[in-house]
Amino acid sequence: MEKLSPSFVSCMKSYSKKQFGQDVISGIIVAIIALPLSIALAIASGVGPAVGLYTAILAGFIVSLLGGSKVQIAGPTAAFATIVAGIVATKGISGLAVATIMAGIILIIMGLLKLGNLIKFIPRTITTGFTSGIAVTILIGQLKDFFGLTFQHAPIETMEKLTEVIRCFGTFNVWAFAIGILALAILIFLPRLLPKVPASLVAVIVCAIVVKVFDLDVNTIGVLYPDISSAPPSFAIPDGMFNLDNLISLLPDAVTIAVLAGVESLLSCVVADGMIGAKHNSNMELVAQGLGNIGSALFGGIPATGAIARTAANIKNGGRTPVAGMVHAIVLLAVLVVFMPYAKLIPMPAIAAILFVVAYNMSEWREFTDIIKKSPKSDTLVLVLTFILTVVFDLVIAIVVGIILATILFMKRMADESGAKKNESINEAAVYDITGPIFFGASDKISAITVSDSDKALILNLDGVIAIDATGIHALETLAESCMKKDIPISCCGVRTQPMKVLQKAKLTDSIKLYSDINEALKTIK
Repeated sequence: MEKLSPSFVSCMKSYSKKQFGQDVISGIIVAIIALPLSIALAIASGVGPAVGLYTAILAGFIVSLLGGSKVQIAGPTAAFATIVAGIVATKGISGLAVATIMAGIILIIMGLLKLGNLIKFIPRTITTGFTSGIAVTILIGQLKDFFGLTFQHAPIETMEKLTEVIRCFGTFNVWAFAIGILALAILIFLPRLLPKVPASLVAVIVCAIVVKVFDLDVNTIGVLYPDISSAPPSFAIPDGMFNLDNLISLLPDAVTIAVLAGVESLLSCVVADGMIGAKHNSNMELVAQGLGNIGSALFGGIPATGAIARTAANIKNGGRTPVAGMVHAIVLLAVLVVFMPYAKLIPMPAIAAILFVVAYNMSEWREFTDIIKKSPKSDTLVLVLTFILTVVFDLVIAIVVGIILATILFMKRMADESGAKKNESINEAAVYDITGPIFFGASDKISAITVSDSDKALILNLDGVIAIDATGIHALETLAESCMKKDIPISCCGVRTQPMKVLQKAKLTDSIKLYSDINEALKTIK
């Protein structure tokens, strides 16, 4: 069992000056990448630009210091954008803060209860479906700024936003569109020419200069957020934190944040493990994510989670210990205090273009198409349904329905694999080969077994049975009672470990004799 020990502690035991230099360089580069992303994701979440930096600073530092991964970079992510925007629109900033603190507590409890490994029970079809769906919702949410549209209403849901885009497309701003295209061009082509230069930072600087120099009619962050602050994050307990009715009403939002933060963070850790050949401590990571989210909310931030793209950038630039993530947070704090006033000049179409690229990179469209091409139809159904529900409704409905459907289809698949095939009568005994799990979805296979009055015994060969549940036990009890009424002995052979324990616990061994194989069972027939 893994101990709850931060990776920072183990890394410090063999830390070197050389690694410190690599971590500092990587931390600075990741901070440069995170700067425009944090601002963009905060705006997409319906909060002020500085809030994104608060989140990256607080959660980024705490998760790196206390987390179970050596290289995880935490902060605001695209997966949260639509969820946060919905909570802010309905519950306000204080409601979001309370929900985030509650989510942090839930994550800590999950880690303390050693639930980190439960990530493996969420099918890849569901994570791919909702990730692709979130990518589409982010793209739709940025169409307004990319085309410079003026909305008549303030829609919250994704499909409402798409409807409003179509309705208001007549307000199309050609200059906004041109700046968006310029930003996209930089984001797409600069990495091919200068792969080590942060394209998103170059995009916002170039577009800001163009808009300022030519005095273009394009919305900027300063136009939409004139009161943007360069003050460092400050501690504040959100309103309603100790109101029981408020806590109860926010519990569903808190659970959503906790589940998504846990899933995305641990998925990011798994990806990082593959890149550096290490193994993260999933339970410690959950505790750190919980503490990071609590810290973020108490200092004016929004929900945070492990960011796969920033974590990958950290690894590619030489970061190998949590020091890199801590440096990234410190650099962002310095940028906030010194350079934040200049963020007012960033054009909104440039932010939209950055989020378009974020959406594309997280869409997993190759994985999406591979599942459709190579997987069973049942997996494709779960994938597509989760994707559609994420876009049309929300992530919670998508995950719940997706897991329920995946579970039902899995049980059907297991039931189809289960069977009870009758062999030819041997020594006047009815012999059945049982395969697959004997569970509630397949217990009818046992119920269908029949014996005639001429049979001297019933033998069930269970060497193909991997598990038995309560419904399976009930089916065997009913079969045993039927045999007793006809005075026909019943026995099982080839019983595996789990079925053996279940049969003994249910005391079925009193009425059903157990033998090592069929030959031994046949010898007892008189």
